[in-house]
Amino acid sequence: MKYIKNQDELITARPEEKLRRDIIDIAENVLDYVNPGLITRKIVQLNDNQLIIQNKSYQLTPDTRIFVIGAGKATFPVAKALEDILGKKIYKGAVICKKGEKGTLNYISLYEGNHPVPDDSSLKGAQAVTTILREVRSGDIVIACISGGSSSLLVSPVPGVSLDDKAATSKILLTCGANIIEINSVRKHLSLLKGGKLIQALPPGTHLINLTVSDVIGDALDYITDPSVPDTSTFADAQRTLDKYQLWDRLPHSVVEHIRKADPQFETMREDDLSHIDRQDIVLLPADAACQGAILAAKQAGYTPLLLSNCFEGESSALGRNFVAIAKQILQDGHPVSRPCCVIGGGETTVLISSGFKGEGGPNQEFALSAAADMQGMKGLVVLGLDTDGTDGPTPYAGGLVDGYTFERASSNQCKPMDCLKNHDVSQALIAAKDIVVSGNTGTNVNDLKLMLIQ
Repeated sequence: MKYIKNQDELITARPEEKLRRDIIDIAENVLDYVNPGLITRKIVQLNDNQLIIQNKSYQLTPDTRIFVIGAGKATFPVAKALEDILGKKIYKGAVICKKGEKGTLNYISLYEGNHPVPDDSSLKGAQAVTTILREVRSGDIVIACISGGSSSLLVSPVPGVSLDDKAATSKILLTCGANIIEINSVRKHLSLLKGGKLIQALPPGTHLINLTVSDVIGDALDYITDPSVPDTSTFADAQRTLDKYQLWDRLPHSVVEHIRKADPQFETMREDDLSHIDRQDIVLLPADAACQGAILAAKQAGYTPLLLSNCFEGESSALGRNFVAIAKQILQDGHPVSRPCCVIGGGETTVLISSGFKGEGGPNQEFALSAAADMQGMKGLVVLGLDTDGTDGPTPYAGGLVDGYTFERASSNQCKPMDCLKNHDVSQALIAAKDIVVSGNTGTNVNDLKLMLIQ
């Protein structure tokens, strides 16, 4: 499958054409490697009346019913694989995917929601999921395929907080510099479903199987599939996030009052609250899976891999500059790795945007353009920043692929790339340089991928 749609534009008749082709081939192989549908097919089996999932088996009696629910950017391939394996054994199901999903399902109802900011379609999908769960009886099996993106796709705000207020809160949280754990500590406490609350009403004896894909460093279940597992965050964590990023005066009044009040009835579920459910939790793909795949793909392409870290956080622009500093060291004296090499990084970097900025961009695009600023005129290297789900920030682009002449090309097209970088309007510069990466939904969602090839 070809994920990156504008490969010809990114490769043909461009400086560093071979390196560009190789880095795109590596990225394509990585996206194949992190396909959650393939993993699902490996661990889920149906043998007559026995359902086997990884190392656990479930006996299917005539009364056993199988429900499939889910929400997230990596949910569709898992749901499709479950349909192919279980077929008519699925009694009912509903999953919510990001708008633009091209596939179809036969036994599971497919809903689309908005991401990264929720809208009415996200409410509709959430209502469908909760309606189905009300039918579950003791002894039934619920398979939950919830992955990154569910925070905006599966939405049910607490009383007193409107969907518009929650959407406004999401926009501010996503641009204040907070990491995903800090962001979700707030979002969970504005929801009737997150933090394990989606499953609290399941009857005793229900078998719940979580098949999830991680986009959170450390793979903490309560941050990657939080509606269907116990939670560890509290209202106090949400309050600390508002303190740290000075958000008390920026968020909608209804949200501020709800977080400040910290009503215990809206606290998230703990392990004891969900002990009546027989739960099996499986992480199909860890957050660093893209880095693992990149190491293998780089070797196959003839490049020595160097993994810097799979836990990068902080400012995207700083990381872009650091990659180029490492490139200069490698080009100068062959340390810390000999050429040809592939330098690899993963994690979830962020962009801190001050109130009032209206530029278009995302953390991977900002990483790439920042690298391009420091590698002007350099030959023999290319840098790629890629969001593995295909959507970098609130844009339709997946990232950026740059070389030593990106700034020159952008400038020749009446663009001021350094101004774009300063104003976080990086999409404009990458488009002008014809270095923007377009993929659409990829069907997966692990950590971001940063690659640098040096020949």
